[in-house]
Amino acid sequence: MKKTTLAFLSFFVIIFSNSFNAQSFASYDIEFTSTWNSNDHGPLPSNAHWSDLVGTNHNSSVTFIDIGGSASPGIKDVAELGDNVIFNTEVQTAINAGDAEQWLSVSFDDYAAISSARLVDVVMSIEYPLLTLTSMIAPSPDWMIAVSNLDLWDTNTNNWKETFTIDLYPYDAGTKEGYNYSGDNIATEPSGVITNVAGVEGYPFNSEKIGTLTITLIAISLSTDDFNKNEVIQLFPNPNNTSKVNITNSSLLNTVVFYDILGKKVKQIDNSDTKDNLTVDISDLNKGVYIVRLENTSGSTSNKRLIIN
Repeated sequence: MKKTTLAFLSFFVIIFSNSFNAQSFASYDIEFTSTWNSNDHGPLPSNAHWSDLVGTNHNSSVTFIDIGGSASPGIKDVAELGDNVIFNTEVQTAINAGDAEQWLSVSFDDYAAISSARLVDVVMSIEYPLLTLTSMIAPSPDWMIAVSNLDLWDTNTNNWKETFTIDLYPYDAGTKEGYNYSGDNIATEPSGVITNVAGVEGYPFNSEKIGTLTITLIAISLSTDDFNKNEVIQLFPNPNNTSKVNITNSSLLNTVVFYDILGKKVKQIDNSDTKDNLTVDISDLNKGVYIVRLENTSGSTSNKRLIIN
């Protein structure tokens, strides 16, 4: 049934692309499952746990975790303290610069070595197809798991990658000394580089993975934009957990049409209001990802993604 659904969604993408200059989006569930254990990575301390799994999706203009390079201040804080504040600021700076799309964050299910963390319904756009994630291996001097610049867009098929799993290994951020599970360590001067330390002598890790990351394709949808640069129209709040969505600069619009992920039209608003903001009642729509097709007074279209939680 799952393969049939994905095949149908891909078919919809092709048909929809024939009508519009399409920009593709994909929805994924992303789950890290720990296999951190005393036999392969130990002995483990009694308070072994993970910090929040955090990251972003972005383009190739920015790298947040430079494997083989120096850790940024944000990654340093994640690896040493499990603190995400500075890393979040780095991501927000990239978002403001147009190089990243969203901040991703989720806590682990249990405060334990064997646990999991799941990001649900992460919507990736073709403009920002690279995934970066990290979490601290805690307690530790500066150890973490790292996924850097993982491309979810398959350039060979020009489509989103289907469900896959990768193995993850421990990394040393190169910012603190120490080979034991302890956070009370001196700084490395000068700082080293981010290194995979699985099986490296002196560390408690053998060559076995410390966990797996499973990326599950849920749906594919599209967006287009034929508006000129002066016609900036936004939907908010987005993601949306209210019964209404607001549309800015709505006086430019003739129609607003909502499509579900299968391309079915589920709602249409014919706009004759000259006000700059339009409020649309979406209480009749189910939770999920929608494409909102906006048509302006000159007949140009712009498709926006709307997530209803």
